[in-house]
Amino acid sequence: MTPTLIGIIGIVVMLALFMTRMPVAYVMAIVGWAGFSIMINQRAGLAILSRDFYETFSSYGLTTIPLFILMGQFAFNAGIGRRLYDTAYKFTGSTRGGLAMATVMACTAFGAVCGSSPATAATMATVGLPEMKRYNYADELAAGSVASGGGLGMIMPPSVVLIVYGILTEQSIGALFVAGILPAVLLTVLFVLCVVVLCRLHPEQGPPGDAFTWGQKIRSLSNMGDTLLVFALVMGGLFTGFFTPTEAAAVGAFGVLAVAVIRRRLSWDGFVKSLYETLRTSCMVMFLIAGAVLFGKFLAVTRIPFNIASWIGGLDQPPFVILLVMILVYLIGGCVMDALALVMLTVPIFYPVVITLGYDPIWFGIIIVLVTQMGVITPPVGINVYVVYGISQTAVGGIPLEKIFRGILPFLIAIIVGTMIMMIFPRIILVLPDLMY
Repeated sequence: MTPTLIGIIGIVVMLALFMTRMPVAYVMAIVGWAGFSIMINQRAGLAILSRDFYETFSSYGLTTIPLFILMGQFAFNAGIGRRLYDTAYKFTGSTRGGLAMATVMACTAFGAVCGSSPATAATMATVGLPEMKRYNYADELAAGSVASGGGLGMIMPPSVVLIVYGILTEQSIGALFVAGILPAVLLTVLFVLCVVVLCRLHPEQGPPGDAFTWGQKIRSLSNMGDTLLVFALVMGGLFTGFFTPTEAAAVGAFGVLAVAVIRRRLSWDGFVKSLYETLRTSCMVMFLIAGAVLFGKFLAVTRIPFNIASWIGGLDQPPFVILLVMILVYLIGGCVMDALALVMLTVPIFYPVVITLGYDPIWFGIIIVLVTQMGVITPPVGINVYVVYGISQTAVGGIPLEKIFRGILPFLIAIIVGTMIMMIFPRIILVLPDLMY
């Protein structure tokens, strides 16, 4: 058999194993090791298996991931998300759909100290769903705004997906973080406009809430002070080059912990839970990276990525058509795979093509995250939808899955529109990295 045929068989076997619900990390590692052993020999396969796992788990650069996850867990268990929601609610709650708008804006703010889409969705579902239920919001709007707004945690720095993309492509993580700020703001604005339009067409979906004086609104801004301070410290240190990404993550985790302790918001049980969840999530991400690296080595010896790059590069089509094909792959793949796993699986294949076509790697990284963000709210995976569904069982007596999936449709259209805007006007993504770096 030719190397290419072996590679295709390996990919088919991997996809078949995915269907058995076997963990993605294990599948990529097993198929990568077996394929490499067949292509070279068993001794080489065992050697690369041990080396890749050791190098992944001993990598200094990857310490960024558990530290940012720890920062997000401290923020979650210290109730920072609740205070951010309270501030947003005081400014927008009295308008139609105001609670849904507050949820979206709080998701963006919480994403600045979390970096995880499911964690953002879980936090805002716990805080926002009971309030929206109390004011008779439609289940579709309430659950859809929480699940979709949670996806903003993927693009708002610090984002775990952007960190992994930067490691895989050897791009500056600081530049990727800076590039994600304006797209996150743009998506937030589009989500808010989406709520406005929905409530204009169907006023019964988002009745107005309580009205607050300007004095109450101004005083509520103090709830955001600690979050803004930590975000400014982390991002400012990265922008100026004073911190490396790992140092920035450590400073951020310590900053959130210090704020939580000073405000007496973090109990001992919350502290222990933060450590446990950080360990569990970090191990999952590390195994995914190690498995993806091993599978990438197998693909490299089959020369499939290089053949695809040569084939696509030789197509008599404009570069944007080729780019649209790749984006379609991410859109379809995001519906059946976890976003992080999809990025690690496809970047080694598509990244050389993107460079060959002359696209900016920082811009492409943000576009990838935007497209895979759709996957966290679309069936059959839609992890944010299932997070919101699970929390709704205890928070508001349960919201049917079909209602949640119906609720995300307008926001899904908003993501598609936002992605198209940033493809047409790439300077939205690149202006801040160009200024900072």
